[in-house]
Amino acid sequence: LKKLKKSKEYDFYRLVFCKITEEDFAILYSDTSSRPNAAVNSLVASIILMYHNNWTTEKLFDCIDFDLLTRTALGLDTLEQTPFCPATFFNFQNRLLSHFVATGENLIERVFDSLTQQQLKTLKIKTNIQRSDSFMAMSNIRSYSRTQLLVEMLIRLYRVLSDEDKVRFNDILAPYIKQSSGQYIYNLQRQQIPHEQEKLGQLYHKLYEALKESYRDFEVFSIFERVYTEHFTVVKDKVQVKPNEELKGSMLQSPDDIDATYRRKQGRHYRGQSVNVTETANPENDVNLITDVAVCSNDTDDSKILNERLEPIKEKTPDLNELHTDGAYGSEDNDKKMEELEITHVQTAVRGRKAEVSMEIEEVSDGQYTVKCPHQSVSSQKTKTRYKACFDVEICKQCPLSKNCPAKQQSDKRTYYFDRSD
Repeated sequence: LKKLKKSKEYDFYRLVFCKITEEDFAILYSDTSSRPNAAVNSLVASIILMYHNNWTTEKLFDCIDFDLLTRTALGLDTLEQTPFCPATFFNFQNRLLSHFVATGENLIERVFDSLTQQQLKTLKIKTNIQRSDSFMAMSNIRSYSRTQLLVEMLIRLYRVLSDEDKVRFNDILAPYIKQSSGQYIYNLQRQQIPHEQEKLGQLYHKLYEALKESYRDFEVFSIFERVYTEHFTVVKDKVQVKPNEELKGSMLQSPDDIDATYRRKQGRHYRGQSVNVTETANPENDVNLITDVAVCSNDTDDSKILNERLEPIKEKTPDLNELHTDGAYGSEDNDKKMEELEITHVQTAVRGRKAEVSMEIEEVSDGQYTVKCPHQSVSSQKTKTRYKACFDVEICKQCPLSKNCPAKQQSDKRTYYFDRSD
């Protein structure tokens, strides 16, 4: 028992399991009789453990049944206790998803926010200074060429057709369903691809018109319809293949992940999502915590992601007054919103050309500096954690180096931040 209480699983029980607010999930439950009565904290904690450890559902239940550490994490004191059955667990996940689709509210995210608020207070972490950045989350999907994707959707559509419709369309689908999409395109020569895509366009159009009424509620048909509209257009009753120049990163990348998008960044190809993370960054903190996470399509501009998250971040951490990002997050809209929210935006780089303006910093006395740019010289001002130099914006407007200046535009002045290391 002493060893168990020193384990990370027991810490999870104390810091996560016991802190989950069950009332947040009341909206998922019914007042009628015979409803599931499994504890919400057991269900939510199990979801967290499953994804944290990259377990399958089968592995999760094996650990709940036979692993003492997992049972400790879920507060199970005896070997006879079972928190819930598989059907209850699956039903709970489905209700979470249905609630998100209907309302846009992610109840698991609410758990994250609630736990973070408790930990910020307990650990006395300062949230006035934070930083935000993003990374690419690659989707675990197969990379399809355009032609292969078109063939793959025909194969998947055929699988859901009724026996009658399979016979009805067997002749026109036979060349594709006898093999995998990869095998089919393997036998195509490069010069055959344009003609093949035109042929596929005609086939897509025929199938769409014939099946749209009967199969509209099928998920596979919805994906088929999306591919059809993204790759083909009908002009005067003639189906035309959209040129490659009109293809967008937001188009379907794989039928196995309909939310994945395509983006090329710094010469690399990404298919998946973009994850934006904000965390505390006050140098006085002994430890820093993540305060906000947002998952978006990876073709969404970083500045737009930040613009949509600024208000939620400020609402969760009202004393935020300084946010650090890289140059990808700068925009006029963000400048306006940060000014409204009284947040100072500090960028480690600016978009566009590299800054060509040098800043000369000279210490004139203890904690007092003179900062010089090519056309101005000003005295520094102390902030809570650093120093800043405020330049006359009217003089800056006349400066030919203004576009490449590291000083940031802030309403009636232009501000340059620095610390002793500079």
